[in-house]
Formats: sequence, structure tokens, C-alpha cells
Amino acid sequence: MSQKNNEYLEFAKDIALEAGNIMLKYFNINDISNYKEDNTIVTLADEEINEYLINEVKEKYPTHSVDGEEQSYGASNHVWVCDPIDGTSMFTMEVPTAVFSVALVIDGKPIVGVVYDPFLKNLYYATLGSGAYKNDKKISVNNIKLDEVKSISDFENCGNSPYNLYETVIKLESKKNFVCIGSVTRACVAVADGKFNLVLFAGTKKKNCDIAAVKVIVEEAGGKVTDLFGDEQRYDQDINGAIISNNYVHDDVAKITNELLKNERKV
Repeated sequence: MSQKNNEYLEFAKDIALEAGNIMLKYFNINDISNYKEDNTIVTLADEEINEYLINEVKEKYPTHSVDGEEQSYGASNHVWVCDPIDGTSMFTMEVPTAVFSVALVIDGKPIVGVVYDPFLKNLYYATLGSGAYKNDKKISVNNIKLDEVKSISDFENCGNSPYNLYETVIKLESKKNFVCIGSVTRACVAVADGKFNLVLFAGTKKKNCDIAAVKVIVEEAGGKVTDLFGDEQRYDQDINGAIISNNYVHDDVAKITNELLKNERKV
């Protein structure tokens, strides 16, 4: 790992731990701040974490920018892409599956990724070319195929997405078991940690904030992350949905999504 990437990683880990403290401060409290145009929830914790990140980036890396799901700052090819709380609905219902995520994206490519689960105190992180870790222990994806009895995958839909993945899930469910834990980022680090073998995500507008960090974490763990059609994409702008997998099932899933969604394809 380069010295600069290590510096970026330590900065991101510090941000994540403080974000976790903020999440715990507001957990079990009715802290709904407002609702977005798509009727998704914004909490006081979301806003406080997003503002905290912006202030820290301004101080430490004034030439960088922030693309936060709730608030953004600046314009740069070095972008800190953040979802303050992924799984906000579950968070407000006092179900502890939400996580914080942040990535440094340079020229559209995630270089550093950190995800923190403050409820289990699990810190997932990776830098490009240096492997993926959970609490300083190296992690890797599993090699479970779609039709194996141990196959468990996650499906996260988005109401404002142009993609309807239900037909895809129905077709895949003949081979595997699907769950929905209410946080795509949390499900993705379960892929990196060898628990799940696949996550399907319909998100598009502003949903780079959900996937940027896990792009580098999952791939450094041996997995694969693409758009819904198996293609690479930038993570400093809206995304084209995502397939997040252990790599062993990726091509089979992309073949199905291409077949079922080709007429809905955004780009």
C-alpha cells in the first residue's frame, strides 16, 4: 500500500468510527428530520454525519470534494463518496442493520473503501491492491454457486429505480435463497466476508453512495462488482444498479439481467 493510500485509509477509518458514535447516539430515538422527494427518510444522524465528513475533508484535504447522499461539497477528481446511514428505514425502526460507508473515488474509481457497523463494532476496509479486512483480519469471498444448498443472496430494490428486478429474482430463486436485510451496503460486506454469494441492487440516482466503498472492499476480497449488466461504471456519479458477487456466480447472473432488463437499460 502506498503511503498516501494508507493516509487516506486511516482518515476514512477515523471518520467511520466517529460516524458510528453518532449513529449510536441517535439510535432508539425518533430522529426523523424530513423526507426526500421519493419519500425516503432523512434522519438527524444522517445530516450530522454528512456535515461532519464535509468539515473534516475541508480541513484535511481542501482540494477534495464530498459526494454525500444527503449533502455534497466542492468539485474535484478526488471525491469522498459517502452514505451516512445505509439502511435508514431499519435504523428508524430500531432494527440494527444499518451501516456507515465512505470511499475515496479518484477519476471515477474507488481507491479506498470503509464500511462500519457500529452495532457489532465491525470495521470493513480495503485499499486498491492491498486486500480486504474486517477488524484487521483479512477476509475473502466464498466459492458457493447459485444452485448449492448453502447459497444465500440479498436483493435490495429501490422505488425510484427504472429497473424492476422482481422477475430476475423469481428466475434466480429456483436455484437459490434470497433475503432482504434492508441495507445494501451491509449485505455487500457480507459478500466480502464470505457469508452471502450475491447481492442484486436496483439503485440508480445518487446510489453510487451505497456502492462506492464496497466496490473496492468486495473486489479486494476476491469478488466482483459491476452494473446490472456486468459492465464497469464510474462511482462519482449516478450508477446503473449493481451486481455484487463472489465472482463465481457473476456471469450467470449478468446473463439473466441482460436478458430480462435489456429494454429498460439506462445507458
